Amino acid sequence: MHNTVAVLGAGIIGVSCALELQRRGHDVTVFDRLAPGQETSYGNAGVIARSSLMPFNNPGLWAALPKLLKNDSASFRYDPLFLARNLPWALGFLSRARTGSFQETTAALDALIRLSTKEHQRLLVEAGIAHRLRTNGWLFLYRSEQGFAGSQLSRDTFDKFGISTQTLDAHALSQLEPDLKPLFPRALWIKDTFSVDSPGRVVEAYAKLFVSRGGRIKQALIGGIGRPRTDDAWQIAEESGFVHQASRVVLALGPWTKEFAKKSLGLSVPMAFERGYHMHYRAAGSAALRRPIYDTGGGYVLSPMEHGLRLSTGVQLAARGAPKDLVQLELAERSAREAFPLDSRLDAEAWLGSRPTLPDSRPIIGECPRHPGLWLAFGHQHIGFSTGPGTASLLASMMAGEACAFDPTPFRPSRFIC
Repeated sequence: MHNTVAVLGAGIIGVSCALELQRRGHDVTVFDRLAPGQETSYGNAGVIARSSLMPFNNPGLWAALPKLLKNDSASFRYDPLFLARNLPWALGFLSRARTGSFQETTAALDALIRLSTKEHQRLLVEAGIAHRLRTNGWLFLYRSEQGFAGSQLSRDTFDKFGISTQTLDAHALSQLEPDLKPLFPRALWIKDTFSVDSPGRVVEAYAKLFVSRGGRIKQALIGGIGRPRTDDAWQIAEESGFVHQASRVVLALGPWTKEFAKKSLGLSVPMAFERGYHMHYRAAGSAALRRPIYDTGGGYVLSPMEHGLRLSTGVQLAARGAPKDLVQLELAERSAREAFPLDSRLDAEAWLGSRPTLPDSRPIIGECPRHPGLWLAFGHQHIGFSTGPGTASLLASMMAGEACAFDPTPFRPSRFIC
């Protein structure tokens, strides 16, 4: 029993943690209500990008705030009632859009993404799916010279951390992506970015690798967890009434963590939800896209996927379970059709996912205060795919009492959980 671990959550974070703990000799069981990779981890743009170190709440947010508050763009929308009910989170988020917090966050996320990139490369080979990996970067597109000039903070930050980029004019962009329409006078090629053609399939393959090595995946609704005494095993209770035991638990439930932690343990987690939509499309005629693109003015990402071109929207701040509001997707689709020859939609309905975000845009990684044996790995906002395997490596080192690949202090749970 002393070597058993229960991982709650079968997204990229949970499955990565399960694989790494298993590699270190632990007896691991993963629990989730659905099969691996079917929730938030399914719907992202599939990029593994060091450029994702830029948090939304950076010092440039203040200048952009008046426009964002109009609530009419594809890049950002919000439910005023949700923000009113979560005002402490909103104020905490805004208060960290300052230089000191920004510098700490970017340094921490850069270290986490670099570690994740290395671990992804290893896992893709071990899982037999290295063919899904593209190594040709991704593009930030700018609809005006003014828009490009406004990205100076991002470009300076990329330079600071040694991220390989190349500025392109319209002609150079056309050489790289000939089927883009001539809408963008400037672009930034983020060269050291990887991408995959199906993030959901990647998580599934990682889960199959875990099972092939003796791991167990239990598809069940978990009603709660508890520990009668600190020297007892953790009890993981299914809603059916069946109870499992493990010496340690990893809580990696993504956006469901807030509700679960409150119900099971009385923990208050200051989490909001960056909801996002996606839809797949055919390309018109013989048009093709070679790498993901981020249209900074249009507020969407378009990624070539196994199933077609995936259009992913920006941020919608709303309750996790709020009904779909497809205005954001419709705006993004309109902008995308201006930029690239899209044909018909391929999905019967739009996919919607909720990305869990803490006030400082950093995940929580570490042991829960006052709950020995409960380890936390959640709050990765919209960059979980870029940070999952690195999170697993960091968490497993801490659980073993070993030196970590880098200082985990910026991700400590005590930032928000007492």
